[in-house]
Amino acid sequence: MNLLSNHLAGRWQHGSGPGTPLFDPVLGTELARVSSEGLDLAEGFDYARETGGTALRALTYRQRAALLAEVGQVLQAHREAYYDISMANSGTTRKDSGVDIEGALYTLAQYAKWGESLGDARALLDGDAMRLAKDGTFQSQHLLTPVRGLALFINAFNFPAWGLWEKAAPALLSGVPVVVKPATATAWLTQRMVADVTAAGVLPPGALSIVCGSSKGLMDPLRPFDVVSFTGSADTAALIRSHVAVTRHSVRVNIEADSLNAALLLPDASPGSASFELLVGEVVREMTVRSGQKCTAIRRVFVPGHCYDAIAEAISAKLRGIAVGNPRSDGVRMGSLVSREQLDGVRAGLAQLREQAELLHDGASHPIVDADPAVAACMGPTLLGARDAHAASLVHEVEVFGPVATLLPYRDLGEAQALIRRGEGSLVASVYGTDPQQIAEAAAALADSHGRVHAVSPEVASLHTGHGNVMPMSLHGGPGRAGGGEELGGLRALNFYHRRSAVQAGAAAIERLAATGSRLTF
Repeated sequence: MNLLSNHLAGRWQHGSGPGTPLFDPVLGTELARVSSEGLDLAEGFDYARETGGTALRALTYRQRAALLAEVGQVLQAHREAYYDISMANSGTTRKDSGVDIEGALYTLAQYAKWGESLGDARALLDGDAMRLAKDGTFQSQHLLTPVRGLALFINAFNFPAWGLWEKAAPALLSGVPVVVKPATATAWLTQRMVADVTAAGVLPPGALSIVCGSSKGLMDPLRPFDVVSFTGSADTAALIRSHVAVTRHSVRVNIEADSLNAALLLPDASPGSASFELLVGEVVREMTVRSGQKCTAIRRVFVPGHCYDAIAEAISAKLRGIAVGNPRSDGVRMGSLVSREQLDGVRAGLAQLREQAELLHDGASHPIVDADPAVAACMGPTLLGARDAHAASLVHEVEVFGPVATLLPYRDLGEAQALIRRGEGSLVASVYGTDPQQIAEAAAALADSHGRVHAVSPEVASLHTGHGNVMPMSLHGGPGRAGGGEELGGLRALNFYHRRSAVQAGAAAIERLAATGSRLTF
């Protein structure tokens, strides 16, 4: 039995008991087991704070940025192993695995570069000093200093590589040690990456720890200056927010939860137009990349009423050409969901939506290539439609976390925007059109309820980064249903791992303070 180790308190440790098995979701074979049972979490967390945190804070931002660059080099050296693990444990094609793995490497490289620009400071200046006395002899300077705690990451199953490093890069750059708890189903890739970095010795002891297995008691050892970043379901997010560490000790929490992301085709589009084709292509991509298991994937597609039938046929025509099955087989474009359990959940959600929506393209029509349908967690992409977007309330309430999207018509732009807001807050909305003024107005109208608005027009057709691709330069997160959190956004990500304080002192002291800090600019 291959029991994956946990790295805690500066050493590798096995949990007790038989452990929880990890499976190949296509072949159904057991790959490894994980267990956190019996671990002394309090000891491990103390070690991270005291040993890892002290060592990281002793370094400058420039020095910590150099560590991120070294981490990236270590991971680059093992890239092929990560692709093998991803295909085996997540059921993804090589291209889909790259979204996770290469995205992680790119994000690390960006934060290494941005951290270099912060220089040899150990604190950040937030804005300019402000006078507290008329003659300027007494002033106030806001200062950002790294938290003297740890960063606990409770991650989702869909991005075991990027999900770790998009959080860890700004945390480590800030000088905050990391403890990651990956989702059990796909924990192997995260664990292997931590193992490789640990073996290379590029980070100080205690700077990076991992707990694989059950999350029971995970938050109990947290202290007031720790922070928690969670990606997953709204139900689990509610449990985290209600934990005594948050309610009594004010542990800072960042949540990314459910999200009914939308795509909007602007009213001036017509069948066959450039914006029409751009929307069709992007919807198909978002339904099929990683089998639709992306928190940013398009779930609702809003189109002018006169385009509804043409859009339905155009998307369906492209979906019919998607080969689904074993990612090891040539020609397979879409692999599996991460588990049979996830497949059951998607099917249940799809059944809910079909109570109020018609079937436009049936995923069940896709043969499963080179895999046993009774074993593999595979399903074809499914397009639904609801001609009355107001009456189809479940479409605006239920997120099916798989290759499923629903087409919805609208009469005018005001109605479309109101329908999109029925999602009650999302990570991203995308807008497709040709008129810059109309695009700008639509983006501004949707910004209050979305963490990101991605506008696609013909001049950026070959340049835009994609509705669902999370770039480290832009904010990732969203209000309301999406969790109310914020990640990435360039150096804005460092805010979560720092404490802001106002230093009030004489002008000479403020001047000396400013000389030792780096001014944070976005």
